[in-house]
Amino acid sequence: MPSKEKTLNDLFLHTLKDVYYAEKQILKALPRMAKNAESEELKQAFETHRDETEGQIERLEQIFKLIGKPARGVQCEAINGIIEEGKEVMEDFADSEALDAGILAAAQAVEHYEITRYGTLKTWAMELGMQDAARLLEQNLAEEKKTDELLTKLAEARVNTKAA
Repeated sequence: MPSKEKTLNDLFLHTLKDVYYAEKQILKALPRMAKNAESEELKQAFETHRDETEGQIERLEQIFKLIGKPARGVQCEAINGIIEEGKEVMEDFADSEALDAGILAAAQAVEHYEITRYGTLKTWAMELGMQDAARLLEQNLAEEKKTDELLTKLAEARVNTKAA
């Protein structure tokens, strides 16, 4: 049994560390995804999102500073699993017409994970009176949603058709 009762503040910090770790792992995975993608548009989307991810990490570091905590991640098995699944798709479907569709689907799994994390963190920040943190989290959330929309358009316009 825990020695002290955990609070929403504790949960916020834990989840912030979780998404910080996740973003660092995603930053490492994006170049490999871009390299393996055959579609130039998909490659460009990954390269653009890599730059955005760097900015998202910087915003998370600002939040850590705002709350007076060191910017450190905590192992996130969910993102590790999603990234590992993406690696398996790239290996299993290499030289296949379905490769880009698989990479794109893996990327959207990452985006959806991030969207849920940022949405939750933003809501908790508002509840905890952390307006500045909420604004930074909203910026990250908006970028993740925009990337997800772009990936959906690429999938529907070209990538899935090519794979079919």
